[in-house]
Amino acid sequence: MAAGPRATADTAPAVGAGEVEGEHIKPFTPEKAKEIIMSLQQPAIFCNMAVDWPAQHWTAEHLSEVLHGKQIRFRMGMKRTDTAPQFETTCGYVEATLEEFLTWNCDRSPLSGPFRDYDHSKFWAYADYKYFVSLFDDKTDIFEGVIWSDFGFPGRNGRESTLWIGSMGAHTPCHLDSYGCNLVFQVQGRKRWHLFPPEDTPFLYPTRIPYEESSVFSKINVVNPDLKRFPRFCKARRHMVTLNPGQVLFVPRHWWHYVESIDPVTVSINSWIELEEDHQARVEEAITRILVCALKTAEDPHNTRAWLNPTEVEETSHEVNCRYLNRAVSALFDYYRTSKVVEIQALRTNREHMKKEGLNVHNHMEMEQTGGQDLSLGVVKQEAASLFGPDLVPVILTSEELPSKTGSIFEGDGKDFVGEDGEHSGKLHCTKRQRMMSKSEDAIVEQNASNSNMAPSQTLISTDDLLDCLLNPQVTRIVAQLLIQGRSLWF
Repeated sequence: MAAGPRATADTAPAVGAGEVEGEHIKPFTPEKAKEIIMSLQQPAIFCNMAVDWPAQHWTAEHLSEVLHGKQIRFRMGMKRTDTAPQFETTCGYVEATLEEFLTWNCDRSPLSGPFRDYDHSKFWAYADYKYFVSLFDDKTDIFEGVIWSDFGFPGRNGRESTLWIGSMGAHTPCHLDSYGCNLVFQVQGRKRWHLFPPEDTPFLYPTRIPYEESSVFSKINVVNPDLKRFPRFCKARRHMVTLNPGQVLFVPRHWWHYVESIDPVTVSINSWIELEEDHQARVEEAITRILVCALKTAEDPHNTRAWLNPTEVEETSHEVNCRYLNRAVSALFDYYRTSKVVEIQALRTNREHMKKEGLNVHNHMEMEQTGGQDLSLGVVKQEAASLFGPDLVPVILTSEELPSKTGSIFEGDGKDFVGEDGEHSGKLHCTKRQRMMSKSEDAIVEQNASNSNMAPSQTLISTDDLLDCLLNPQVTRIVAQLLIQGRSLWF
């Protein structure tokens, strides 16, 4: 447990010093909260920002009454400790009411009903990715109970949110989200988050099988990794935190995360915040979808369940996927036109400016790749970091030892967060290029060494092996950029 002041108690934060005659004063204005979210490059927990939200009272029992017998889909996974991730394609599914879930979750395994085939001592249940607009389609007034406008996003509420209800042990496999950044409000119970920075992608062994739009999965069970099979994972920098009721976790763009419920019942609400980078990411996802569907369908036309996540319900034909790609590219150029930030013109302007300053193109490109963005955002990032304290808690690097099933908001050595004088002493990450260069080089060396020791029976290349290479996030990014550059000649 880290030294220093606790951000909140283990229960929902009580109204305290910030209250004036019954009116709670938030520690950050909406404008300041949004500034933090848009500039901070590491996960952090906002405290005391949602104490007046109606949604803070939405326990599973309360939602059971609100939904009044409505059936929802639960993903059923096993409480096991082997090294393979439990992807959605390997889980069972149950249609049940929240009341039936709560009865089963009280360790009263029913002899009949939807959970009859699942022994509570051996299985967990997770109602995940439940969009408010579908779940509460006849109770739209409930949307107002989630007030993302407090974080600087006017008009954003439950309509743009997703609900997650799970039993102890329920979890999502380690993955990164291709689109946006993430805000997660913990309502009931606690969840433990394992997070890894984008620069560690080579060590997470990314895969697009099973395929789900906007989700890049890791082949690794990060809570019980097989280091013989995935040796580079030992270099990944795990950041771990326990999210308590009343707190809001900010997950920056492309941070890997594995999330597990560590209390008997957990309820969370999240919203993915759109970013400018999403326009190109949608092109990358469209390319990914075409390649995955084409190759996997050719391999086995009649067994999409083996590689297509149950969350993907749209048609996967090549014709449909090509239309999706064209729409994504068109939307990207519409964005360029309306925002007047056409990449080619911007690059030309920057080159001319740098030449006037007496710098050559090579130095300009190096600045762009290594530190241009960091320099321009440096002051903002430092200001965000200076706000760390009781109401904004950074998620810090943790030790390699995994935690027990109980714990506080802080994991790891407290010296990384709070000094003896109470001042914040943590540092933001160094430039992405520095980390990516050193880590990518190490990864290539290790991979080559690993390949040289492979037995002949392991050298057979499968469709999934090919897809792991073709659809590596770095590769799809390059393909998308080449595609966009080619199309830009027409505009």
